[in-house]
Amino acid sequence: MNDATFNLWFGWFWILLGFISGTALGIFFADEKWLGGYGGFKRRMYRLCHISFFGLGTVNLLFWGTMRLLSPTGPLTATASAAFIVGGVAMPICCLAVAHFPRMHMLFVVPVVALILAGIVTLILLRAVSPAPGLN
Repeated sequence: MNDATFNLWFGWFWILLGFISGTALGIFFADEKWLGGYGGFKRRMYRLCHISFFGLGTVNLLFWGTMRLLSPTGPLTATASAAFIVGGVAMPICCLAVAHFPRMHMLFVVPVVALILAGIVTLILLRAVSPAPGLN
């Protein structure tokens, strides 16, 4: 099993959670006062949580596809894979926590750092396996 195989499963599961969370949010969308109204901070954070499932699920699928295409193995692949998972899990948790406890906004450092790390390591892997044209 490729180091990134879990990202395939995670990505599709996260997309499913995007559908489910969208359904849950859709039940209440007509209530203008729900979670402080459409422009309310809580409601915006709930929407960010919902969309993060789709966005980060898709990012994990793209990572899996990239790793499958290039077939790198080793600790860098495992590091990027884990960091994409950590970022994906932490983002919706942070969104919901901050929706109810705004002073906890610094929690966002966890998913942001994890995702930046994952992106940097993925670029390092790409460079090592398949040098970009003109960068030789």
